[in-house]
Amino acid sequence: MDFHDTAEEAAYRAKARAFLESVVKLKGAEKESLQKRLSEKEYLQAAKAYQKAKAEAGFAGVTWAKEQGGQGLPPIFSVIFGQEEAKFDAPAGPFTIGLGMCVPTVIAFAAEEQKQRLVPPALRGEEIWCQLFSEPAAGSDVASLKTRAVRDGDEWVVNGQKVWTSGAHYSDWGILLVRTNPDVPKHKGLTMFFVDMKSPGVEVRPIHQMSGGSNFNEVYFTDVRIPHAQLLGGEGNGWTVALVTLMNERLAVGGGYGPDYKEMMEFARTAAGPSGGALLQDSGFRQKLADWVVRAEGYRLGKFRTMTALSKGQTPGPESSIGKVITANQLQDISNAGIEAQDHYGVIADQELSPLEAIFQQSYMWAPGLRIAGGTDEILKNIIAERVLGLPGDVRVDKDVAFKDLPTGR
Repeated sequence: MDFHDTAEEAAYRAKARAFLESVVKLKGAEKESLQKRLSEKEYLQAAKAYQKAKAEAGFAGVTWAKEQGGQGLPPIFSVIFGQEEAKFDAPAGPFTIGLGMCVPTVIAFAAEEQKQRLVPPALRGEEIWCQLFSEPAAGSDVASLKTRAVRDGDEWVVNGQKVWTSGAHYSDWGILLVRTNPDVPKHKGLTMFFVDMKSPGVEVRPIHQMSGGSNFNEVYFTDVRIPHAQLLGGEGNGWTVALVTLMNERLAVGGGYGPDYKEMMEFARTAAGPSGGALLQDSGFRQKLADWVVRAEGYRLGKFRTMTALSKGQTPGPESSIGKVITANQLQDISNAGIEAQDHYGVIADQELSPLEAIFQQSYMWAPGLRIAGGTDEILKNIIAERVLGLPGDVRVDKDVAFKDLPTGR
């Protein structure tokens, strides 16, 4: 593995940092992050202005072809910009799903005139996208989805429900996976569309989360009409198209969120341990801390392996799933330890009263969602076992059964 930038990569990193310093502040420069200081409407406006600045400066669509408004650079440059951006309080969140997962799918499968219409506004921050995959009975096994599309002339009529759709309440467009043929096995009867989220019959209902936010949504489709021209990848090829989206998603959500072992170590210097001294002096806690350090270092070195592959123009494989399994579980573990260390004060999630602005409480409430989003632990462990380690695949009794003949449990 190569741990150092090439001269070209170092120059790009310096250019990216100079741009970021000119438009946003470093994390921690303000007591509260930009997202906490602003209302959702104000934050969306800030996000759109930031995305527009990125596009004008040449940092949007880093790896996308120039004819699509991108820069046509190798993937390593996108990684470098992402590393530098992570150091700043940049309002990039509302565009992560669209530009990281949805629009690349549109670029891969939409007609040329559709790409010319849809891609530039997304890059400039004028339109936001969401991903409409999961359903109440089709989460980890998304191929079990029941939202149905029936063709009616040059249109498709869609009925059904999606759930856990991040950002649907402020999105302009979405990519939608539906069932168009129940007479074939579940993976073969799916079709992908892109849909205008303002279409008649689309109803978005925000879900109130225990953290206090409402970023996830239920989305209902009642006789929603989608033009046949908005089909992506051909009728019945939805699973193939979805895999392109899911691979991008799992790479995008593999990064770290919330407190890591460094913040936990700093907190433990002053927090009281079970024996009365500082928590950092407790042998049991020190063993946990050592485990966190080892896992974090293993993940960091694994990312260098991915970066080396990108720098050489290679495509990382399914091993990118490892990062999310490690980081999501470690976040939950560290957050839980931070709450327990506060004893009965750990129940206080008020940012004005709790240590480190309640970062442990907030992250603990978010961690279960991170272990689900982008593939559950179980799904990702199967991918690692089968496609990285070469172990035998799980037995599938539904492989050759038509979807309509699958037992429903009723």
